[in-house]
Amino acid sequence: MATVELRFSALPEHVRTARLVAAAVARRAGVDEAVLDEVRLAVGEACSRAVGLHQSAGITSPVKVQLVEEEKQFSIEVGDEAPRSSPGDGAPGSAGEDVETEEDEMGLAVISGLVDDVEVSAGAHGGLIRMTWPTTPPPTAVLA
Repeated sequence: MATVELRFSALPEHVRTARLVAAAVARRAGVDEAVLDEVRLAVGEACSRAVGLHQSAGITSPVKVQLVEEEKQFSIEVGDEAPRSSPGDGAPGSAGEDVETEEDEMGLAVISGLVDDVEVSAGAHGGLIRMTWPTTPPPTAVLA
């Protein structure tokens, strides 16, 4: 199992780099070429979401991206440190929270549309989006 870890400052200009690295590692891991655009878009959306959450919460720690190559699958985990509370906690009907929630839901909807296998978790210490794609093993050489 090979793992690449990327950490970047929560700035929008670093999202492009994360997308490029994710696509390169996915290609090397054996993700189908036809799916690489979806990988790029999903990673870009997840990283943009994490950057936005960090900026709105005033968090200065980096956004974390892990790219994990396993036997028959390739996974990307995008983590943020923005605390989330469960529904009903805090001030009900706060306009800022409503807008943030709508943007958050839109980003998650886009990711879910691009990735068949996606897991989202969030809590008091931040959130994590785990996206997984199948891989095809490299062709084996046949000796004649």
